[in-house]
Amino acid sequence: MSGAGTAANVVGGLLALGLLVYLFVALIRPEKF
Repeated sequence: MSGAGTAANVVGGLLALGLLVYLFVALIRPEKF
C-alpha cells in the first residue's frame, strides 16, 4: 500500500470516528445543539 493511500485511510478513519462521537454526544446532550 502506498503512503498516500495509508494517509487517506487514516484521515477517513478519524473523520468517521469524529462523526460517530459527535452524533453520540448529540444524542446524549441535545440541549447543546
